[in-house]
Amino acid sequence: RMFHDDELEESEKFYVGQPRVLLLIYALYNTLVARSEMVCYFVIILNHMISASMITLVLPILIFLWAMLSVPRPSKRFWMTAIVYTEVTIVIKYFFQFGFFPWNKHVDYTKDKPYHPPNIIGIEKKEGYVHYDLVQLLALFFHRSILKCHGLWDEDEKGDSSSNKEDTDDELSLTGGRRDSSASLKSVNLAASVESIHVHFPEQQTAIRRKSSSSVSQLSHRSSFSSHRSKRVSYSVVKSHCGLCCFRTLQVYVPIRQFFYNLIHPDYSAVTDVYVLMFLADTVDFIIIVFGFWAFGKHSAAADITSSLSEDQVPEAFLVMVLIQFGTMVVDRALYLKKTVMGKVIFQVILVFGIHFWMFFILPGVTERKFSQNTVAQLWYFVKCVYFGLSAYQIRCGYPTRVLGNFLTKSYNYVNLFLFQGFRLVPFLTELRAVMDWVWTDTTLSLSSWICVEDIYAHIFILKCWRESEKRYPQPRGQKKKKVVKYGMGGMIIVLLICIVWFPLLFMSLIKSVAGITNKPLDVSITITLGGYQPIFTMSAQQSQLKDLNETDFKAFMASYRGKTAALQFLEGYGREDITLADLEGNSNSLWTISPPSREKMIQGLLDFSAEFTVVLSWSIQRTLETVYPYYIKAPSDSLAKPIKQLLTGMYCRWENITVSLVKNVSDEGVREWWVLNQLGKRYKTSEESLELLIFSDKVSPPSLGFLAGYGIMGLYASVVLVIGKFVREFFSGISHSIMFEELPNVDRILKLCTDIFLVRETGELELEEDLYAKLIFLYRSPETMIKWTREKT
Repeated sequence: RMFHDDELEESEKFYVGQPRVLLLIYALYNTLVARSEMVCYFVIILNHMISASMITLVLPILIFLWAMLSVPRPSKRFWMTAIVYTEVTIVIKYFFQFGFFPWNKHVDYTKDKPYHPPNIIGIEKKEGYVHYDLVQLLALFFHRSILKCHGLWDEDEKGDSSSNKEDTDDELSLTGGRRDSSASLKSVNLAASVESIHVHFPEQQTAIRRKSSSSVSQLSHRSSFSSHRSKRVSYSVVKSHCGLCCFRTLQVYVPIRQFFYNLIHPDYSAVTDVYVLMFLADTVDFIIIVFGFWAFGKHSAAADITSSLSEDQVPEAFLVMVLIQFGTMVVDRALYLKKTVMGKVIFQVILVFGIHFWMFFILPGVTERKFSQNTVAQLWYFVKCVYFGLSAYQIRCGYPTRVLGNFLTKSYNYVNLFLFQGFRLVPFLTELRAVMDWVWTDTTLSLSSWICVEDIYAHIFILKCWRESEKRYPQPRGQKKKKVVKYGMGGMIIVLLICIVWFPLLFMSLIKSVAGITNKPLDVSITITLGGYQPIFTMSAQQSQLKDLNETDFKAFMASYRGKTAALQFLEGYGREDITLADLEGNSNSLWTISPPSREKMIQGLLDFSAEFTVVLSWSIQRTLETVYPYYIKAPSDSLAKPIKQLLTGMYCRWENITVSLVKNVSDEGVREWWVLNQLGKRYKTSEESLELLIFSDKVSPPSLGFLAGYGIMGLYASVVLVIGKFVREFFSGISHSIMFEELPNVDRILKLCTDIFLVRETGELELEEDLYAKLIFLYRSPETMIKWTREKT
């Protein structure tokens, strides 16, 4: 070896011989050291998520618009700004914790108010007010120590001093070489300020320096000459103040302008492509909005999207958030296709300020709770911060010069195949992507031709994946398929098809027998009307009048139907907890207010035994007076209650007769009448006037599965079996029509032709794009040429 050291070799052996847990700790520490700036960013964002105040808002914005956009790394000035700002924040928060401030006397009353000024500013009194700030300061000092260890802390100062030497000379000449002279700045007018604080480009430095120095010398001569005249003195003082203000403004504006100019026009660019990661971050945010949309609206904390949509209601907060999120994804796609860094920078600035303003100043007012108490909003903001970091990285490195195909088509394996097919199954996603790509890409193809190329490319990619899998797992010629393959793949398909066919029956059976919830009645009401006249009886049973059967009564009830097949088949689906005994008072709870003419007419109808006189019950069943009162009522999952015919047979299980009598009460207040009903065949009550009902309540599906079981078996069959069956039928039928395009032994030449179309389009060779597209169409029109093109390579 060229170099050998025993101590280093012994040290390496000692390190390798350490336990794996300790080696893992070493590796994690090294990762922490290598990405110490990411640790600082994470702590700063976490501090802002928990504090959610104006005083912690500054550093996250500086991260996304300064630190992450700096090339090649954030400067020392940024880290010193972050450290000093954190220290000042800690001091300010500590100072405002004293109790003599008026807003600290009613902390319990104002701590949850989002628009309370101390809460917005971040100076409210609370426990652990400075914990996260101290952790943030510790992370910043840790990163500073790492930079100092590697000699990167003072590197920026050296580079700035060498590169800005001429600018320093200009500043010295501007002040006349006297830094301690305060009068020198007062003699600077507006024109000199603008000329001396120009953006310096390499080829313009000499001219600008000469121009500024000549203007300064001329300015000093004018100032000395005007000192002999009092009117010009006053004018020059006012003018010098204006120049000083503009000088200070330009001192802030020019570096910012120069920073973004260098970002958009870099000397070199390490091109990268993180659009996929940005798209995934936006997709995660989209999912958070859909499943946690209630966090972005008012008075909707207990709602969910499925219940809101089932009631045909689209929440406004959900609609606004979805449209905004989807709109940003479309704009991001357009910027990616146009490869415009300036547009991405403008979009980044608008998004950073807009989202921070909305999340921390508008959303708390809409939801009426602080951002730190809104977990879903915090999660959405954190994922959006990841998106901001990726966007800054994309801006700093620049967009790729060529965008060829889908990112899922870069490799030909099972993972890419299934992900690509899943991508194509998402409704309207493939179509929307194709149309957007056509709109924002320079091409000579029409929209239909563009979609044709995309469809051919997708089809050829799928075939390429299958051919690659056949090469990895070849099947010897003349050998039958192994049983593992046949029973593995075939058996899985058989089980899947059987499950699809019988899923609705199994689901509807299990959902109510296993996971069903007993839906006991809360109110049982009866209204009886004779012949369409004024109701004669109204009564309801509630709370204590609705009783459950005890175990003895339930067993006796079941024993009374022994030997009756129809009744036992019905009772098999009900347990003791599903039966409710309703005890209704026999006296009507309302007076009988009928007009005298109607009363006389009803009496005549009752006396005429040859005429048919009907009685109408509240559950909309019409019967003659002979058997009017059903003893057993079924309360299904819908609102229509009906008698149980299987139990209304036999000696003890017939329709019950009732007696109806009119009671008249004469008092000083006048004559009052009401009707009294009495059931003759009561089983659980004494002989006093009353009515009994046994209600059998059907189990209902849990609320979480109501959207599946709400339309019954037929609805489930129509939505599941028929729809899935249509897709399965398309897979098994019509294969003969696609043999020409499916059975292609080698698709490499066609795949290369599609890739060439993408490539010449990106390079601007639009005439060649037309020629290659015509070649591709001719290939699919000519079966003989297709056979030649797809032969195996020899």
